[in-house]
Amino acid sequence: MIDARMFTVGPVQENCYIVRAPSSDRAVIVDPGDEAPRLLGALQALGIQTVEAILLTHTHFDHVGAVAPVARATGAPVYCPELELEVLADIDGHVRWPGVGPFESWNAEHSVAGGETLELAGLTLEVMFVPGHSPGHVSYYVRGSEALFSGDVLFRDSVGRVDLPGGDWPTLLASIGSLIDAYPPQTVVHPGHMGLTTLGAERDHNPFLRELARNA
Repeated sequence: MIDARMFTVGPVQENCYIVRAPSSDRAVIVDPGDEAPRLLGALQALGIQTVEAILLTHTHFDHVGAVAPVARATGAPVYCPELELEVLADIDGHVRWPGVGPFESWNAEHSVAGGETLELAGLTLEVMFVPGHSPGHVSYYVRGSEALFSGDVLFRDSVGRVDLPGGDWPTLLASIGSLIDAYPPQTVVHPGHMGLTTLGAERDHNPFLRELARNA
């Protein structure tokens, strides 16, 4: 079991998660996108003494806007998708929307490419490479808890957009298929936007995944 607290932050309502074993004072943070003071206050309110890692699914601005202040305040190392390290190191240089930002960049302490197993805060996390929404996108699966942190690959009744640089629909569909094949249908999906769902529910009912449902 895990204790995963969701905080919806920023102007585009991104979901950040504080994840720990039940009652533990150690945690990881997934995708701190904005509102660093709120997230730091939540850590204190939850009794978190140590943040062992900041895990990034990808580096679009709405998922990394609070990385620098949260990393600085907690001392937590940042794990960033290998193919997107340069984006995190120059966030504003990759933001293409007027009026968005500025953001503080960060040089990640670690990179992930998919296939790694991370032992952090008493949790075992499997990293899977799931591109399509962004070139280096990864997801994190908590082994033994049937919990998946999918970033912007898969949402409840929807999927990640593919009209941003590096997006590609066939690649995204294949990535979602790889998650459905790898993990049980009851796996709870903690997405980057909107509410929680399960892999099975999305396989069977998501209108964007009819091709996968037919092949199930």
